[in-house]
Amino acid sequence: MTNSIRKTKPPMWFWIASLIALLWNGMGVLQYLQQAYNTESFRAMYTDEQLSMIANTPSWVIAAFAIAVFGGLLGAFALVLRKKWARPLFLVSLIGIIVQMVYNLFISNAMEVYGPGAIAMPIMVLVVGIILLWFSKKSIAKGWIS
Repeated sequence: MTNSIRKTKPPMWFWIASLIALLWNGMGVLQYLQQAYNTESFRAMYTDEQLSMIANTPSWVIAAFAIAVFGGLLGAFALVLRKKWARPLFLVSLIGIIVQMVYNLFISNAMEVYGPGAIAMPIMVLVVGIILLWFSKKSIAKGWIS
């Protein structure tokens, strides 16, 4: 029996983009783990007011953070392995990003605590999440992943 799904050799930039996605999401997982374990290096990055706000973050937001970063990391691994399950993983990750960002930007007082910079990183994370979902969809359409 032959496999009816044909893979097309991806261009070099596919591999570069996939490795960047892996690195980006790996940094997200590292940030999550530092926050979850409240490491000394994590505490050194924030003021006492910011640490208090982080400590009082609802568990559903922290769960969304975990879903966002681990879903993204697994999606990036799927890209590197050329598996189409990258797309649903990036979708789950994007949903986690959106849930977390809604809380951070509209429910909490992050803007007061972090200042105007509180909006730059969330928007960048959201844009990267959208791009990775789009990239995985295009990769499936081109036959680079299956």
